[in-house]
Amino acid sequence: MYFSLITYKIHLIRHGRTAESSEGLYLGRTDLPLSAAGKQQLLEKASQFTYPPAQMVYTSPLQRCVQTAEILYPDRLTLPLEAFNECDFGAFTGKSFAQLKNLPDYQKWVEGGFDAAPPDGESGMGLLSRVLGGLQEVFSRMMAERLTDIAVVTHGGVIMSLLAACGFPKREMRQWVTDFGGGFTILLTPQMWMRDRAFEIYAEIPWRGVDHKFADDFGILDGTFYENN
Repeated sequence: MYFSLITYKIHLIRHGRTAESSEGLYLGRTDLPLSAAGKQQLLEKASQFTYPPAQMVYTSPLQRCVQTAEILYPDRLTLPLEAFNECDFGAFTGKSFAQLKNLPDYQKWVEGGFDAAPPDGESGMGLLSRVLGGLQEVFSRMMAERLTDIAVVTHGGVIMSLLAACGFPKREMRQWVTDFGGGFTILLTPQMWMRDRAFEIYAEIPWRGVDHKFADDFGILDGTFYENN
């Protein structure tokens, strides 16, 4: 009964910019680091706005996500989870739209819907199934350990797929695009998740309506709030 009264918050955050991000490539699982500009952009966002508190931080195993987590949550141990990895674009990895647009395999993929996959790659349905498994793992741990705030630093496609499939309000996938270092907080309750595999999309990240100094003084940002409450 106790757990049914708790609302759990998971903060889905897109990684920072890499040097290749501006080239319009299907980066997929290419393991690229953040660029110097990407790191600086994250530091500026963290100083100007407020990132939500997190008692634990999960990441995609790719270094651009791990590095983002280390910048935004320097006092938290990062826990890589394969379920939050980027979509596997197979034969299209590292290529641009200009290189691919006239290929029959590419046209078949983009016109094939959620079940279509690139050659040697992953379908949208495969991606969603994997990510849902990761979310279930995280949520189960939250309930077992009574953790109310968890951050997940992952990829734009992962976030968009998850919100479009399970989030309220309902929107098309492209409407959940988020900038580098941005994201969304989702609210989960055991009843809604177990019954409907659904959650509420609560707020954009980073928070822009929260006084950063107040949050810092209150102990929210460094975690002391949780140690004392």
